[in-house]
Parts: sequence; C-alpha cells; structure tokens
Amino acid sequence: MEYQSFLDLCFDKIILPLDDCNDPIFLKKTVHVSHILSALLSLDRSSKIPVYIQIANQIASHIRSGTLGPGSKLPSSRDLAVILDVHRTTVVLAFDELLNQEWVESRKGKGTYVLGSLPVPQVQTPQEVEGENKNYLTQAGFRFTTRDSLNVPIVKSTTRLHLDDGLPDPRLAPLEDLSRAIRTQLLTGDPYSRLGYGDTKGSLWLRQELSTYLNETRGMSITPENILIVRGLIMGLHLVSASMLAPGDLAAVAAPGWSVARMNFVNARAKIVEVPVDEYGMDIDALERLCCKKAVRLVYLCPHHSYPTTVSLRSDRRMHLLQLSQKYGFIIFEDDYDYDYHYLSKPLLPLFSADKSGTVLYCGSFSKTISPTFRVGYLVGPVDAIDCMAQLRRIIDRQGDQVLENAVAELLHSGIIQRHLRKALRAYRQRRDYLGGLMASELAGKVAFRVPDGGMAVWTSFDNTLDLQKIAKQALTKGLYFADGSGYGFTAVNNQARLGFASSTLAELEESIDIIKHFV
Repeated sequence: MEYQSFLDLCFDKIILPLDDCNDPIFLKKTVHVSHILSALLSLDRSSKIPVYIQIANQIASHIRSGTLGPGSKLPSSRDLAVILDVHRTTVVLAFDELLNQEWVESRKGKGTYVLGSLPVPQVQTPQEVEGENKNYLTQAGFRFTTRDSLNVPIVKSTTRLHLDDGLPDPRLAPLEDLSRAIRTQLLTGDPYSRLGYGDTKGSLWLRQELSTYLNETRGMSITPENILIVRGLIMGLHLVSASMLAPGDLAAVAAPGWSVARMNFVNARAKIVEVPVDEYGMDIDALERLCCKKAVRLVYLCPHHSYPTTVSLRSDRRMHLLQLSQKYGFIIFEDDYDYDYHYLSKPLLPLFSADKSGTVLYCGSFSKTISPTFRVGYLVGPVDAIDCMAQLRRIIDRQGDQVLENAVAELLHSGIIQRHLRKALRAYRQRRDYLGGLMASELAGKVAFRVPDGGMAVWTSFDNTLDLQKIAKQALTKGLYFADGSGYGFTAVNNQARLGFASSTLAELEESIDIIKHFV
C-alpha cells in the first residue's frame, strides 16, 4: 500500500462514514485541516514549556509519525489561533520554530507546508504496530552484550549508623577552606585559562604541589611530568588495564582483595590468578612460583594496608617483590588508598620510592583524605607510561575538574590538607582504640580481630556459628549498615568483614556495637 497520510485526505476532502446510516456507502465530505489539528494538538497552559513550543513540538511529532505527510499544507496562523484559542503571535512563533528546525517551508503567497523533501514514513500494518517496543525507554531496540564480571552491586549506605568499608568522616574535613578555594578559582584570575580546556594530565599547579608533597612524605624523587591526575583510584586502574593489558595477559591479584580491581582486569580480557595474603601481606614466594611457570604481566596489591585485611607487606617481601618485578618484567600496580593513616609509627615508604627499574605504578587519592565525593586522585609512574595513559584518558575524559584540582593545589600549598591529616589522624586513632575496646568487651567470644596499625577499618572474623549475612540484614533494620562479608574478590572469605571506624563518632560506635551485640 502506498503511503497516504491521514491529513492528505483532509486538506480538500475526506471520506467519512455517515453517522446516522447503517449503509456502508461512504460520502465525500469537506473537512478543514485546522479542525483536524485541533483534535491532534493538546495544550497544557500550566506547563513550564511555552505554548508556542508545545504547538511546534506536537506538529513536528505528527510530521515524524506521518500523520502530516510531506507537502501537506498547514492552516493559516489566523485560523489555527482561533481553533486553539491562542493569540495569533503564538502560532506565528510556533511556525517560525518549525521553519528553523526545517520541518516546514513557507511558500510565498500560498502558506506554510510540511517540507516536501522529508522521507515518507513506512505505513505499518496492525501487526507491526502491535509488535512495537512498548518499553523502549527501558529496553533497547538493539543488541548488546552485558558482562557478568561487571554485575557487582554498588554499596550506598544511607543509614544513620555505619561501620563502613573504611571511609573518612567528612565532618572533620576542611570543607570551609575548600569552598573558599573553589570560589577563588571561579571568580579570580583569567577566566579563559582557568575555566577553559587544560592539560589532559591535570592541573599543572596540582601536579607541582603533589610532586613536592609526595617527595616530602613518601620519599619519592618525581617531577610533575610523572603525575597523571585521575578521578580516583578506579580511573587509574581502568587506564592501566586498558593501556597496559592485552587479552590473555596474566594479572596476579591479592586474595582476598578488592573486587573492583579484578573487574577492571577481567574487563580488559586479562586472566586473573590469585596470590594468597597472610598476616605479613601477599605471599611473594607463591608469586615467584607462579612467575617460574607463567608470564605474569601485572601484579596488583595494596602493600601498605592490604585490602581488606589491613595488614602491611613485610619489608623482606617488599624487597623480594621488587626483585621479581625487575627479573620478570611485570608491572606492579601499587594501590595506596589510605597511606596517611598509620598510627604506631611513620608509614612504610611506598614500593615506588624504592623502585629503580621503573616497573611500579603508584596510585593514590584524596577520597580518603577529604571525602569520596571529591574525585581527585593521582597516578604516578615513568614519564613515557604516564604520557601513554594520558592519551587514553583524553578519549574518555578530556580533562578533570580543573577548578577542584586547583582548589586542592591551593590547600596543599597553604598546608591546610597537611594540618587536616594530622587532626584526622588523632581522631581516627582514638576511634580505632575505642572500637577495639568495645568489641573486646561487648562481643567477646563472638568475634576475633587484630587492632590495625593503620587504615580506617578493623578486619573482623565472626564466629563460625554465626550467620554474618543474616546479622548484617538484621542490623540494617535498626539503622546500622556494615558489610556482610561478600564483595572481597573471587575467593569467598570465611565469615569475615571490614568494620570501618573513621566515619563514626565515639557515641555512634558505641550504639553500633550495641546493635550488633543484640543479634550475635
């Protein structure tokens, strides 16, 4: 059947059945198109969308659907204004909008017509209409493949009480100083340079301040060119995985470990091999045995406070790991997510500071310093590797938040972040000790743990007679969130979970333990 729009019949005459006759004979009856449009157009005068835009949008919609066919003549602005009970100027504005969008054309002395060059919509049979995707907003009309490796729930704690994964307390963060620094970045200086495009590697000022800060606090000897600013550790992991791993490459990860890191490696089509973690960190002897059998491309670990167990990699193992990396040529991805929070002594220097072969990539973040909502992290490595990942970063994120990056640079330059870290360290040490005391006295015989030397969470083993997942669900009904022991990588842990203490006050910690005590 050739396409003929409904209104093509209406412009001069339309075939309609007699309403008062059972005879199937149809009569030709003249119907003005404006009356047809009056039935098709529905105006909402309470809407925030201007009436002329509503008229233009609805006419355009009927053109797209084929109700108004190519070359169809529209009623005059005067006639349509009368039918729709609007001012003629409103209709003129609507027609102008349709002209600007090239849905219609104006023919001098003849009126306004649907653009004749528009393609003719395909007439659908009733069966085709029935088969349309009625859930097109929720179900795509094209094929794509989902990856099971990415199907990991996102934890969002909205409860008042939380023994979380080990997050900072934003109530202690220098938010007023940060807001002033952001305001300064927005309102002062040359707006073209400050608010325009910048270096893909990130704010030069921040990289300069970071190189000084990392050299002073972590024993490094880097320059700004060794730093790529990223939106947190996850972006750093993604850039390394996408640029440094090829399908089939072997990535060795700590077990138990961080599931998000594994997701990135699997997404890069790498093969995952688990290396066990004991009380001294990753078992480097087991890693060496693996290297003797297979070509390892990358080793991922958190040597300072292993995730999730919080243990530190012992010094002899650190040296051994660096020797293996030099011998076998694999990349070490050093995840240093909470370096600044170490309570018994000065933190151990990162692997990167002792690396003389250029095999370590170091990644840190201000998410644990200020708050997870401020997505500023840093990836440190040899200049050529950083340049390579900066090129990749450009096609997924042209640059970071330059205003925020410069604001953080200002806080580093003025020493505000350094002072905040000293204050937070005192508060978190007190909270760590208080939680340890509560667990020892109130949960005796039910849990086993070691007070961590650093970090912001206690790795806790629940008695095997207890159902940790059930307890976590019950606690949630009382307004307390804590992990149920899942989500620590591919290898299941044995009734163990991280109980974060840093984001809670002493009173909140006490209330949280009271709730857990009620269910164990």
